[in-house]
Amino acid sequence: MLRFPGFRRLLLSRFAAQWGDGLFQAGLAGAVLFNPERETDPLAIAAGFAALLLPYSVVGPFAGALLDRWDRRRVLVTANALRGLVIVVAAVCLIAGAPGTVLFTLALVVVGISRFVGSGLSASLPHVVPVRNLVEANAIATTLGAVVAVLGAGCAVGIRALLGEDDTGSGLTTSVALVGSVVAAVVVIGFPRGSLGPDAVDEPAQTLVAVARGLFDGGRVALRTPTVLAGFVALLAHRAVFGVLLLLTVLLMRFEFDAGLAGLGQVAGLFGLGVLVAGMTTARIVAGFGRRRTMGAGMVVGAVALLALGLPTTMGTTMAAAFVVSFVGQVVKLCVDAAVQRDIGDESRGRVFALYDTLFNVAQVVSLSLAALVVAPDGVSPGLIVTAAAVYLVGLGGFAWASRGHH
Repeated sequence: MLRFPGFRRLLLSRFAAQWGDGLFQAGLAGAVLFNPERETDPLAIAAGFAALLLPYSVVGPFAGALLDRWDRRRVLVTANALRGLVIVVAAVCLIAGAPGTVLFTLALVVVGISRFVGSGLSASLPHVVPVRNLVEANAIATTLGAVVAVLGAGCAVGIRALLGEDDTGSGLTTSVALVGSVVAAVVVIGFPRGSLGPDAVDEPAQTLVAVARGLFDGGRVALRTPTVLAGFVALLAHRAVFGVLLLLTVLLMRFEFDAGLAGLGQVAGLFGLGVLVAGMTTARIVAGFGRRRTMGAGMVVGAVALLALGLPTTMGTTMAAAFVVSFVGQVVKLCVDAAVQRDIGDESRGRVFALYDTLFNVAQVVSLSLAALVVAPDGVSPGLIVTAAAVYLVGLGGFAWASRGHH
């Protein structure tokens, strides 16, 4: 795949952007969740993650329409530059001891722009590789991109250990994420204008009307494409499960296991490993068993892993569960990405990817927030783990119904 120069350039831009994302989010998590100068509880943790996950629910419909209307190269350059600017503002506010509401608001902006960039990169991929290589290209881009994001988070943990765990150290750590945005923008500038699409504009002449209709149009296209609809159902279930597990993991690492941000870093490392293994194996698994069977089996494995590894509530089993759930989630995601890129026309692909992120981030935030209302303060909540496993099985039923007749 690296023989394609456009793919190499797009991949490098993705790596830079996602490295910065991982560093920024880990730096902010350390500042809010594991900062001796700040107290936290399950609801505060839920608020923090909502700030990191909800942005695209607000800007998604707008981003989708714009990515299908404006030169994606120009959008990616501008978005990366703007993200870098807001990262600097967030770092300064953190050093100044700004309250959580201010930090969360800035995080909303930074991560919202990041989601915009991610959708733009995904929608541009079919312009730099042949259609027959989309599955492999997508597996490489999304999998290694996720691994690079984990590496960025690891960098945040290391830098914060050197600079301090207080507001000043956390702010300086978070500011380093600026490097990722700058590099991502510079790399994208190397593409010729118009080379990343869209090739055609299937939108109303009035920009505001097109923007307002972005989410609706993406939903309409997804609903009439059975392979994409079925994939959305499966991934929706996984992201709801992941929201619950995210809250439980943070609470367990801070209170039950007393492992702090370093423990959370270990979980992130195993999460990245699961993503990497999925990226290396998904294409072959799908080739052997078909996409429908692969996704269905993945959801069953996820449910079994939660019950077998989540219920014991030990450090070791929690680590193992992180690996399995990340593997399953990435397998499902890669299958859904390929369906969108293969079965959705270029004139609508940006809007569908925008809908994609919007739905799944909302599902994750809602599940995380509901879990915060009932979770035990130390994270030991077997009832929530059983509920999460049941969500996987309900999602499996919905996936089977939506994908009937399509193998």
